[in-house]
Amino acid sequence: MRRIPFAVLMLLLTCANAPAQRLSGAGSTFSYPIYSKWFSEYSAAHPGVHISYQPIGSAAGIRQVSAGLVDFGATDGPMTDYQLASAKIKLIHIPAVLGAVAPIFNVAGIGDIKFGPEVLAGIYLGRIQDWNDARIAQDNPGVRLPNQRIIVVHRSDGSGTSYIFADYLSKVSKEWDQGPGKGTSPAWPVGRGASGNEGVADLVSKSPGAIGYVELTYALNHQVSVGEVKNAAGNWVKASIEGVTTAAAGIDVLPADYRMSIVNAPGSGAYPISSFTWLLVPLRFTNAAKGRALKDLLSWIVTTGQGEAASLSYAPLPKPIADKVLATIAALR
Repeated sequence: MRRIPFAVLMLLLTCANAPAQRLSGAGSTFSYPIYSKWFSEYSAAHPGVHISYQPIGSAAGIRQVSAGLVDFGATDGPMTDYQLASAKIKLIHIPAVLGAVAPIFNVAGIGDIKFGPEVLAGIYLGRIQDWNDARIAQDNPGVRLPNQRIIVVHRSDGSGTSYIFADYLSKVSKEWDQGPGKGTSPAWPVGRGASGNEGVADLVSKSPGAIGYVELTYALNHQVSVGEVKNAAGNWVKASIEGVTTAAAGIDVLPADYRMSIVNAPGSGAYPISSFTWLLVPLRFTNAAKGRALKDLLSWIVTTGQGEAASLSYAPLPKPIADKVLATIAALR
């Protein structure tokens, strides 16, 4: 019988007796489907690491990680300078993946509607109130739009998905930019609120005449109709992995802190309501063992995990960005 060298035996015993590392996170519902998959797969491959995640919205995730209540946060709207300065611990944004916010609607007998930027802003400003409004009809020749009131649905919680949608509206509508503006909880002029992407998708699917906005995976899972949006090049595009990838390809300069917007990006095939989603992690870890576990998880996400993105309709990070992010992760202490 072959003997195990003493040094190897001691290493095995140390690993076997090492305490399990428990990582906790909270935030984005936009990215919850991919995070759920990633965390499950990572834990299966690393039995000593247990990851819990609460999909409670980006704003709540920012609050919890800023207060040190969780080990990492998740947001689809980058933290402001004030939020970063006010946080109990110093945080850094780590891009995890890219995704699309899709306009969804529930109009009987119609499977596709084109939404120009002025129309989307007009609907959410309360300026366009009926589905057969001339401005919607102009973008949809040949479509028999009903004389039906539009039920506007938006998020009721502080939301990164709302941030992306409002950021887009701010870019394409001067009235929106000077009015509600962008943020995780804009002052919605009209509409009904629902909690989480799941709540918005569910409310739209059950409300004839409704319109809402959700991350693409939720639209596909709920089998609700998804509208086309006119991009900066003047082309009608529907939310897709390819459209998000094209939007990200238009990045000229990547900020050192990774806080950036790619809504209304140039490119003939760019999907205009695209965004990064970020993990918020401490610049310095007070618990060395937990810090090592979190760094390894982040590195796994930016390498192995990216291969899982497309299966849930997210777009992986472009390689130049992924390489830079890996260097940032390696420098965490």
